[in-house]
Amino acid sequence: MTDLPAARVVVCLLGLGIALSPSHRADAAETTALPTAPPGFIAGEEKPAGDGPAVKVPGGWMVAYDETIPGTEITFRMVPIPAGTFRMGSAESEADRTSDEGPQFEVAIEPMWMGRCEVTWDEYKAYMAACDLFKAFEAAHMREVTADNEADAVTAPSNLYDPTTTFTNGEDPLQPAVTMTQFAARQYTKWLSGLTGRFYRLPTEAEWEYACRAGSTTPWNTGPDAATLEAAAWFADTSDETTHAVGEKEPNAWGLHDMHGNVAEWVLDELVPGGFGRQAALPQPVAAAEAAVWPEHLSPRVVRGGAYYDEAAQCRSAARRGSEDLPWKDVDPNLPKSPWWYTEEPALGVGMRIVRPLTPPDLATRRRWGDADIESIRADTADRLQQGRGARGLVDPDLPAAAAAEGFTN
Repeated sequence: MTDLPAARVVVCLLGLGIALSPSHRADAAETTALPTAPPGFIAGEEKPAGDGPAVKVPGGWMVAYDETIPGTEITFRMVPIPAGTFRMGSAESEADRTSDEGPQFEVAIEPMWMGRCEVTWDEYKAYMAACDLFKAFEAAHMREVTADNEADAVTAPSNLYDPTTTFTNGEDPLQPAVTMTQFAARQYTKWLSGLTGRFYRLPTEAEWEYACRAGSTTPWNTGPDAATLEAAAWFADTSDETTHAVGEKEPNAWGLHDMHGNVAEWVLDELVPGGFGRQAALPQPVAAAEAAVWPEHLSPRVVRGGAYYDEAAQCRSAARRGSEDLPWKDVDPNLPKSPWWYTEEPALGVGMRIVRPLTPPDLATRRRWGDADIESIRADTADRLQQGRGARGLVDPDLPAAAAAEGFTN
């Protein structure tokens, strides 16, 4: 069974109510056959055997699973994150706190799966390769984007202007991918969702902090002082001024690696004046969807967790950094500048981690998560596509087979 986009169809699978959405291909077989449980779910009241994490939900258990990117041999692991409430932000007494980390407020989080590690170059380069693949289909007048299906289209990033800048810290397949814009990160999740039929997206800022803390209330999920951080994080004291392969440091209590350091991670939210004042004024606890700040401006947008070049204080669970779109693209010679790539520090230490909610949203919401959210991004993207610097195409589970049939490689 897959989480496929469209008008919502509610089915009951093995005692668990799962909201399904059929794809734009309206593949009825996918929504009626239901031969197996979705990846990461095991039905029944008895806790599944094994040492891995298991989260009880109505009708069964969420468990860790390995996702393979269709058409490749690239895999990544998703781990279950339980529902719960937590106090977001930092207390006024926390050392090195900034004013935008408060006031603290209570947030209610729904169950989800989250990437055990940050998205790697191995994973992200599969998406980068879609640029040439989309161009090949376009030249062959196949799988064309039309007015009827363009809402389902995904853009692929242009080939790198200066690879030596993007890969300053290396491009080992297990190193975290970096320098993508938030728009590119969101398009990556739309691409991945289309290929797998499962809804992947960026976390909200509240979801990210909840998962990072993993039940902790100290400045770092490792404890109350920076000395506890060294075993779990690549940061200024431990990184030797470069990114490292994901998953080498100790995980947090929920099995997530590199939540502190290595690379900072995109979340959905815009960084707005007043910190969490709006959220703190709402009835508590605030649902994660209500706590989220959907962007209305190009920047600043929030990245979390700190990077390899940051001091321990910037890697705290509550620490926030805002993006700066133009300074982060300073040496990009193109006009308009790339909507997919940054060129400067600190973007050399900015990457992402993905989540998959237990219950996928409706089609309109899915599109909102993946697509450009302001006119300037849409305009710059359209201009770049018109110039042939970047490409767009339709992404669904049939794409790898269609590419193979035509001899196209991705």
